[in-house]
Amino acid sequence: MVLDNLLGGALISIGMLPVEHNDPINAKILAISEDKIEGFVREPFEEIANRSGVALDVVIARISAMLRAGTIRRVRQTLLATNLAKGALVAWKIPEDKVEAAFDWMFQRDPFSGHVVLRSTDTVSAGSDYKLWTTVKVPQGFSLQAHCELLTRKVGAERFRLMPAKGFFTVGVGHVRRKTIEPGSKADQPARMIPVQMVSLREHEWNVLLALKREFAPEEIRPSPWLARAKEAGVSVEEFCRVAEELNARKIVGRFSTFLEHVKPSAGGVRVTRFNALFHWAVAPGREIEAGGEVGRHHILTHCYWRDAGPEFKDVNVMAVAHGTDKQLLLKHKAAIDQHLQSSGIPVSYTNVFWGGRSEIKPSEISPHLYREWLAQQS
Repeated sequence: MVLDNLLGGALISIGMLPVEHNDPINAKILAISEDKIEGFVREPFEEIANRSGVALDVVIARISAMLRAGTIRRVRQTLLATNLAKGALVAWKIPEDKVEAAFDWMFQRDPFSGHVVLRSTDTVSAGSDYKLWTTVKVPQGFSLQAHCELLTRKVGAERFRLMPAKGFFTVGVGHVRRKTIEPGSKADQPARMIPVQMVSLREHEWNVLLALKREFAPEEIRPSPWLARAKEAGVSVEEFCRVAEELNARKIVGRFSTFLEHVKPSAGGVRVTRFNALFHWAVAPGREIEAGGEVGRHHILTHCYWRDAGPEFKDVNVMAVAHGTDKQLLLKHKAAIDQHLQSSGIPVSYTNVFWGGRSEIKPSEISPHLYREWLAQQS
């Protein structure tokens, strides 16, 4: 379908615009819009335009077109939701004949499960019988353990391992920007850990937050996008921005991001990535922050965090995620990180790689009201 968008006096035919991520203009936009707009910004699309060097009307038209085409999976203001709701990475041991159905249930019927991924290892190793991996968040006042016990009954799991994050060293995406990164490329200084700390919000702040985080529809990709969201929250745009900036200062707001569909091919058959690697390292207790800082400074990583995986995974406590189109190149990136840890004097007692297969990603709900409603439906 061709949608005509009148912006700045220029008539742009959306249906005729390139929508693949590797189009030169789209790539310039995405190199900024994926993970470079940190915190709350009053004019996010204008900021993308300024930093990418692409005109604002073109930025708006291209992001809208890529969103309609499915190249961009979602556009939204992200939150540091680990500070708003109890969360964990969860590994599930499920009978082989129930794994696919369990995947579908958690993706389709649990709003509090975010990433849902089937993972495998190249060899039989510690934890390789845990095939389903999810991220789960439950709002404050509810139990993560009880939630996963409920899911266990729903999907017929044998057991699960909860791995809450104690701190984050890297959180971002930037797949387009990372395509040309060489193994071993890293920041000049170790990554600083962001500790997980629960924050309480007033009802007024929740109203703004829920309107702030909702995904943008293609027709909402426009200048001054918070005007309509302020109306939705029942406040003036100035009050909306004031609360959002205050939440940002309290480390609750993440980035304004355009998320690519990085696993499935686009309508034109183009993939952003082919491989999703979850790297595991076990370092001596007490050295997690030091090791995470050295791992997290590597540019290839989209995520790096301290999580205690327990004896099922040989006491792994530092994890990181990298994406790419070449499996051997990702292994070279990991080898460079391994070498850096060794040269930094940080011994690793165990390491492994879990490869992602089928996956679905959605934002986890964090509203206590929605959780109570969902819970009542499960009885």
